[in-house]
Amino acid sequence: MTFSEYYASFRDYLRDVKRSSENTVSSYLTDLNAFFAYLSSRAISDALAVTSETVNDYVADLKRKGKSASSVSRSFASVKCFYNYLLFDRKIEVNPATSVSIERVKKKDPQILSSQEVDLLLAQPKCVDFKGYRDKAMLELLYATGIRVTELIDLDIDDVNFTTELIKCRSKNKERYIPVYSSAIRAVRDYVQLVRPNLVNAENERALFVNMSGERMSRQGFWKLIKHYKELAQIDKDITPHTLRHSFAAHLVENGADLRSIQMMLGHADISSTQVYAHLAQKQLKDIYKKAHPRA
Repeated sequence: MTFSEYYASFRDYLRDVKRSSENTVSSYLTDLNAFFAYLSSRAISDALAVTSETVNDYVADLKRKGKSASSVSRSFASVKCFYNYLLFDRKIEVNPATSVSIERVKKKDPQILSSQEVDLLLAQPKCVDFKGYRDKAMLELLYATGIRVTELIDLDIDDVNFTTELIKCRSKNKERYIPVYSSAIRAVRDYVQLVRPNLVNAENERALFVNMSGERMSRQGFWKLIKHYKELAQIDKDITPHTLRHSFAAHLVENGADLRSIQMMLGHADISSTQVYAHLAQKQLKDIYKKAHPRA
């Protein structure tokens, strides 16, 4: 098989077997292309001819080029995943990346906004025009539910139940229902009733949130939106769409919510992914104690 054929089959595996998100698929394929380019530069034309030494040399080459530890780690993970796919497809018997060790990247604590910073950010969109109504609804709903930005822009108009104050969220062919606090529901209702009908171009458009051209909002569009309001709010922290997800979970932990409930709302497959917020809350408590206790 040629590299382009491997690329296509790996893409199908990620989408159809692993059910990876489009962003994950895109990242893996970008890394795989870079790896194939490296192989070509070393006159290696067959992915099956790669050995652990080849993978080790590739990692060393990335480091020589000045790639960050996190970038090297992600590239290596993509290569390892590709050869796991070849194992799955019975093209190889041993993954050549398995015996290669790389420097572990220390995970940073997720960026969390304080309640005051959240209030400040959510207060920035002004309901004086179509964009203000829409942006306020999007920010309120993101913090109210802790959903991922891809889940937010994938919401359809009938995924919001204004009577029960619940939203239906879909991820990897799974559905979950998440409660929404009343002020966020009001913001979404105002947008749906007063603004959305004036923006959508087609009667059959199902997207809940649309851009000014009447089409479903994109990740890039929402990223620019949140950066804009972060600057207006003059918040020093680096805010991304995921920051509101982290803040949602951390604030629930701080106020006594149990981890299983938070896990269900976040859509985490493993409780260990949710436990990071409990550890973070404990760390913040210790910091407060050290700063405030006279004998600490």
